[in-house]
Amino acid sequence: MGGQVTIGLIGGMSWESSAHYYRLINEAVRARRGPTASARCLMWSFDFSQIEALQHAGRWDELADRLADAGKALERGGADFLVLCTNTMHRLAGELQAAVDLPLLHIADPTGQAIKAAGLRKVGLLGTAFTMEHAFYRGRLEERFGLEVVVPDEADRALVHRVIYEELVAGVVRDESRQAYREVIARLVEAGAEGIILGCTEIMLLVGQVDSPVPVFDTTTLHALAAVERALG
Repeated sequence: MGGQVTIGLIGGMSWESSAHYYRLINEAVRARRGPTASARCLMWSFDFSQIEALQHAGRWDELADRLADAGKALERGGADFLVLCTNTMHRLAGELQAAVDLPLLHIADPTGQAIKAAGLRKVGLLGTAFTMEHAFYRGRLEERFGLEVVVPDEADRALVHRVIYEELVAGVVRDESRQAYREVIARLVEAGAEGIILGCTEIMLLVGQVDSPVPVFDTTTLHALAAVERALG
């Protein structure tokens, strides 16, 4: 495993998607390094019930402090770079980066690179209301990658958000919710989206490429594979 550095994962938001990060990262290392190889990593895992309560209460300053504490703990533990295993909490990426001396692998960057490589310019974004309605995620894609990012209308945003927090973070996957997401995707495509970003790390539990008439960009997988690229060099 010579040359591999240590990945610092900030997870538990929710653990359902963090478990997929761990699996995807280790599968990719095994594919690169051989059947007994696995990733050298540390994970700080939050109690998501506390995190989501603070999110919905708008207490982002407190959330920033918690992220900073997690990042510092991973830094002390020997992590070489950080992976924040959630789209929504990248609203606080700047605060996290400022708290540590480690680089942060931003989740929007491998997504933007993949969209550009596919030759697309206008994409639809699914995620929590925080991700869809605030500029921290869309703005990075627009400014760094020259993309046009469109989001669902207000009713569809409420639906997408509700399914994430009431179902997916609890590991509940319902056929009726999958169909509802397919319909939201179809409306984004009608609005001109050439691709769809699954911009919440839990959405990949519900829908994938088979549910979309245009290319799908799963941020969980893209972020995890980018972490392996950085770790293995």
